[in-house]
Amino acid sequence: MADVHALLGEGPVWVAREEALYWLDIKGRKIFRLADDGTLGHWPTSRRVGSLAPRKNGAFIAGTEDGVAIIDPASDRFYLIANPEEHLPGNRFNDGKLDRRGRFWAGTMDDSEREAAGTLYCIDVDQSCVAIDTGYKVTNGPAFSPAGDIMYHNDSAAQVTYAFDIGPDGKAGARRTFLQFGGGDGFPDGMTVDSEGCLWIAFWDGWCVRRYSPAGEWLQTVEMPVARPTSCTFGGRDLERLYITSASIGLDESAREMQPNAGGLFIFSPGVRGLADVPYAG
Repeated sequence: MADVHALLGEGPVWVAREEALYWLDIKGRKIFRLADDGTLGHWPTSRRVGSLAPRKNGAFIAGTEDGVAIIDPASDRFYLIANPEEHLPGNRFNDGKLDRRGRFWAGTMDDSEREAAGTLYCIDVDQSCVAIDTGYKVTNGPAFSPAGDIMYHNDSAAQVTYAFDIGPDGKAGARRTFLQFGGGDGFPDGMTVDSEGCLWIAFWDGWCVRRYSPAGEWLQTVEMPVARPTSCTFGGRDLERLYITSASIGLDESAREMQPNAGGLFIFSPGVRGLADVPYAG
């Protein structure tokens, strides 16, 4: 593991060209990098970054508190390409992922988590930004089936995972409830899909990551030593490792003593591989 004690660890992404995992501390304003040889580094960020994904031509596309941006943490380069919610100063971008055609999908949320003011956007390779679905309190995900024809997306506050049919042009059909959770489950947070089409979901305040079949069958639980796992992704040269981020924010002194590794990055070999990302081409 990488015991970095992040406040709000999030957004793990494997960057194949570097053989390294990147992830974020949104509230702590940091970007971390763990190389395959174990070398750990980090950079401060001038803005809160909620998600990032590699670009074909280098650097990253990212969802930030100021909008969608191209960023290069090593050189501290940052420039906005879209700010669809300039009229909503209390909102920020949260989680985001690449689909199987290299488009970037990212959701917004009310940073105070009071209003259902969040929207899911698709940022196409021409850098156009299109609203896909709205009415979310806490957006998390998305994740995409191996063929790219199904998208999963969470409203964590509502404890629901939605599914959408996605056309080759990126147009999404109507959302439908894929999984509904309740008391004792925790809150579905970040997620990823493996090579068998199964969905891995991290559960905030659930102490676990769970695996679900494409039919919604609960297949497996990975118990965690922390209450707030936040997201997961596959990485490693053969995409055989599951990297799991976590948070320490909001834990009182007693909880921190019980969870000394809260905010760390955890690594697990689940016996199934992930899927390689198609870098963003814009």
